[in-house]
Amino acid sequence: MILRAKSFKSLTAGMLPFADAASEGLPLSQLLRLSLFQVSVGMASVLLLGTLNRVMIVELSVPAMIVAIMIALPVLSAPFRALLGFKSDNHRSAIGWKRVPYLWFGTMWQFGGLAIMPMGLVLFNGTAALDVPWAAELGAGLAFLLTGIGMHMTQTAGLALAADRASDETRPRVVALLYVMFLIGMGVSSVIIGTLLRDFSELRLIQVVQGAAVITILLNLVALWKQEKVKPMTRDERSAPQPKFSDAWADFTTGGDAGRLLVVVFFGTMAFNMQDVLLEPYGGEILGLSVSATTLLTAVWSVGALLAFALAAKWLSKGTDPYRMAARGLLVGLIGFCAVIFADPLSSTTMFFAGALGIGFGGGMFAVSTLNAAMTMPTQGKAGRGLALGAWGAAQATAGGLSIVIGGTLRDVISSFAMSGGFGEGLMNPALGYSVVYHIEIYLLFFTLIALGPLVRVRRMTSSTQRPIGLADFPT
Repeated sequence: MILRAKSFKSLTAGMLPFADAASEGLPLSQLLRLSLFQVSVGMASVLLLGTLNRVMIVELSVPAMIVAIMIALPVLSAPFRALLGFKSDNHRSAIGWKRVPYLWFGTMWQFGGLAIMPMGLVLFNGTAALDVPWAAELGAGLAFLLTGIGMHMTQTAGLALAADRASDETRPRVVALLYVMFLIGMGVSSVIIGTLLRDFSELRLIQVVQGAAVITILLNLVALWKQEKVKPMTRDERSAPQPKFSDAWADFTTGGDAGRLLVVVFFGTMAFNMQDVLLEPYGGEILGLSVSATTLLTAVWSVGALLAFALAAKWLSKGTDPYRMAARGLLVGLIGFCAVIFADPLSSTTMFFAGALGIGFGGGMFAVSTLNAAMTMPTQGKAGRGLALGAWGAAQATAGGLSIVIGGTLRDVISSFAMSGGFGEGLMNPALGYSVVYHIEIYLLFFTLIALGPLVRVRRMTSSTQRPIGLADFPT
């Protein structure tokens, strides 16, 4: 009976999609508990980029420009992730903790921003007891900024802690698992928050956002509990000169491929993300698709990404260079954007959906490849793992936020100018704004290919990557 119980336990553990991410230093139970900080960050992302965006514009009648500025504030703090990661690499305390203090203070910033956010938002309705100029804008802006800083600090320190505890073999899969948990947090939170705010009222808004603040504290406390060992530092260790960020950054960027990889991640992410807010409007406004038809675009994009993950699993198991895989993703993305552009003059919805499939496939392949390359890249000298993860996260988050803003703005400005006759009668077409953005994305893909070129080389992967990848390898 004991033998059967052990066999059943090993069988069920092996069937779990993330079982191969566990190691002796980071058991599966502790890994899943640690991943809860990603759920809290995903929940905050839904509030900042989705729910509150709609609530401010529709229910509170806040000008779209003010809302755009609020949403941009967390993105502006993303470049500091590299500095936060460096600080956590070199943090000194009597008990030897490095990551947990930054996890905790990031949680406090995130909690504080969410706690004061509804009070700042309700001031937009004009019913304040005291008429203080710009009180609503300043209050809401401060709340968004605090929440954004907390999210970046929590995520950077948490990822670095997980990478510290994981083995060399499981480290890429552990970090990928944490990004999957981020997506799960976004998905579950969007459903719950959307349901709670269906019957909107100011009191309900306060309850939901401040409830999210409390849940953030609870999730992150459970996540960081007993995750970092106590290693008391000697007085000499605590009083030793602190390394400089500039020196550590120089070590990181001169260590070989690090600097070029960050350029590739930044411009590749911009190239694939500028269309995030444009594909569905393009299908509805230009191709005349129904709401239900354009809603299928997300499913088509997801199918493309899943196909990319399946092929990545096959190629990585054969030792394919991840940089070559990233180049293949970029090339497929080029074909996808061309198909989307030609869907309008050819009036072909089939070509449009095929283009969306190609964009999803190319973006998924690019994300899988750069994630594997970044996580297996060795750091040296003063450059620690926190700095590497912070730099990669900063490049991805900054590019993602900027690309969406730039894409939406370019489309509005160019389409408005074209329809007013600014480009002449021949170009009075509402599709022009969309087409310009898609062409810019194609140029960015070519630029990314150029930057990627020196990284592409024939090399066999190390023995630690000679394995099939599973669900735990999926990136954000």
